Amino acid sequence: MRPPLSLSHLTFPAVVAGFVAVLVGYTSSAAIIFQAAAAAGATPLQINGWLSMLGLGMGITSLGLSLWYRTPVLTAWSTPGAALLVTTLPGTSINDAIGVFIFASALIVFCGVTGLFARLMNYIPLAISSAMLAGILLRFGIDAFGALQVNFSLSGSMLLTYLLARRLLPRYAIVLTLLCGLAVAWGQGAIHFSGGPSVVAPQFVMPHFNPASLLSIGIPFFVVTMASQNAPGIATLKAAGYTLPVSPLIAWTGLTALLLAPFGGFTMCIAAITAAICMGPDVHPDPQRRYWAAAMAGLFYLLAGIFGGAIGGLLNALPLPLIHTIAGLALLGTIAGSLQRALGDGKQRDAAVITFLITASGVSLFGVGAAFWGLVGGVVAHLIFSLPTGKRDSNQ
Repeated sequence: MRPPLSLSHLTFPAVVAGFVAVLVGYTSSAAIIFQAAAAAGATPLQINGWLSMLGLGMGITSLGLSLWYRTPVLTAWSTPGAALLVTTLPGTSINDAIGVFIFASALIVFCGVTGLFARLMNYIPLAISSAMLAGILLRFGIDAFGALQVNFSLSGSMLLTYLLARRLLPRYAIVLTLLCGLAVAWGQGAIHFSGGPSVVAPQFVMPHFNPASLLSIGIPFFVVTMASQNAPGIATLKAAGYTLPVSPLIAWTGLTALLLAPFGGFTMCIAAITAAICMGPDVHPDPQRRYWAAAMAGLFYLLAGIFGGAIGGLLNALPLPLIHTIAGLALLGTIAGSLQRALGDGKQRDAAVITFLITASGVSLFGVGAAFWGLVGGVVAHLIFSLPTGKRDSNQ
């Protein structure tokens, strides 16, 4: 039974967490979306329309799913899928590309409706999914401190503010750290706005289903999206202690992408990294009240979608050291909790460490990202370590 929806659960830290999640989501891979759209031959106006559709799709699904399940469910585009499109779409017409998006989204809906994906996820132990999440987030934690080398005064002041706030006002640590970073960056003249927001009407593109493109691009795109985005997204929810029906999540996100695909909404998935920002203890001490952070992220995504025409300028306004520092600190509690759950069970510790190292390595094999291979390596290790040794118990 879902807990009642209450505005009293909405806190200022939740609003900040939602904003940081959207900020990280766009800044981490918006450039890849530009490249993927350009590879399909999209015009600059169509590229802005793609960003608008993606923002609207992520906003609707994040807001709707989070409030419906009272759980911080955040959606995202498939960054590994977009990276794959950058290398496979050149030479493909934009009509064929839209056909590929519809085809892949239809396959995702099929996986959600039939429950195939949910049954697969049930075989992944909590320690392994937690280790995979820690491996995904490790880079963000490292970047938070690596930013000191780029802009010591900015990142250093943010880190000091965070430590003091965690000691004196722990619930507002991320809020105060972000405000400090904005103040220092403004004083340095490092914030550069390039024009105001503008509204871009997405353009409908008639799909063309080229069998060769569906097989050579559509199937790999579907596999990469499910393996490198949806699997880590569901594992992130599981690692944070949220148990949700997987099939409806996959079906709804796939259906949303299917409807938006002719306008450039090439994919919609369950988020992992940005969702983790909305699941940390800084959002709210009670895990059952953190859903408002993802809901607020949905509202910010909607705004980003409406004003998609100027999203590039808005993203480039803030200096990267500020973004890296606030993202890493916002994920600090989640990284610690994930490592604790991953290493807490001695029987699964070795498999969890293997998962963590593979995921953190960033290795990519056959076009599939490290998160998927971390899960595969961990599950294989878990199964091997669980095999009977053939030795009888000495007490028998």
